[in-house]
Amino acid sequence: MFVHRRSSYPMWHENAWLRAGRRARVLARNRPALLSVLFLTVVLVVVLCPKLFTAYGPYAFVDENGSPEIPLERPTQRHPFGTDELGRDILSRVVYGARISLGSGAAVIVFVVTVGTLVGMIAASRGGMFDEIVMRISDVFQAFPPLIIAIVFIGFLGPSLYNGLMALALIWWPQYARLARGVTLSTLQSEYVGAARAVGAPGSRVLWRHVLPNSVSPTLVKASLDLGQVILIVGALSFLGLGVQPPTPELGALVTHGRRYILTAWWYSTFPGMAIFLIILALNFLGDGIRDILDPMTFS
Repeated sequence: MFVHRRSSYPMWHENAWLRAGRRARVLARNRPALLSVLFLTVVLVVVLCPKLFTAYGPYAFVDENGSPEIPLERPTQRHPFGTDELGRDILSRVVYGARISLGSGAAVIVFVVTVGTLVGMIAASRGGMFDEIVMRISDVFQAFPPLIIAIVFIGFLGPSLYNGLMALALIWWPQYARLARGVTLSTLQSEYVGAARAVGAPGSRVLWRHVLPNSVSPTLVKASLDLGQVILIVGALSFLGLGVQPPTPELGALVTHGRRYILTAWWYSTFPGMAIFLIILALNFLGDGIRDILDPMTFS
């Protein structure tokens, strides 16, 4: 007699592949998000391997023969983005500046997501005075624009990229603490958490196995959108002279240096400004795409 044998391939693995396929189709239908993924992938490859795409260093103002470059030279085949007032290649400085901007924004987002999520989960689970203190601190930080608080913070410690990033990290984590707190309070009221507690699951296990996975989707969407805001604020601080200091290339600093020559050398500030615009636009489209992919109503 023929006996049908059940496949040993796990059913949950099949469901995971099905969900991944549906999410890939949702992303493919969202053309702006798909183009943003491709654009950001190219940007990451360029900024991680800048020597493969640039013929000059970010600080070099001489050519390969040791001859001085022409200051404020228009875009040419040798210098597609032109040169600055010292003859340095603007394309190279934009590439290295984008690496600093993206790296700074990613460092801030990783820190605030980690700290904010942990603090919010602990505050919601413990409640009482600790929860009240965390929420009042959050209210204080969220009552003012991040750029204003960052400027005040840098005014005490002095202008530098490190002080600017530290200021943004200190004032941004309450947003994620509030988000994690709301998700935690909602999850703790669910039936499966009650069942886990009924069988004796400790509070730490409930947080890590049930609450934290539910926080991933909203946190990931918010982080993808906030990354663009952090990059913009880092550029604004450099534009005001409070962030990256010369001669380090950074997109905001390049814009502020080029504005002095905007009437005679339009390319100096235009290309760094376009880089900031395109990166932030792509990150916003990517955030919208991630929101659509992770939205349960998309697959209902």
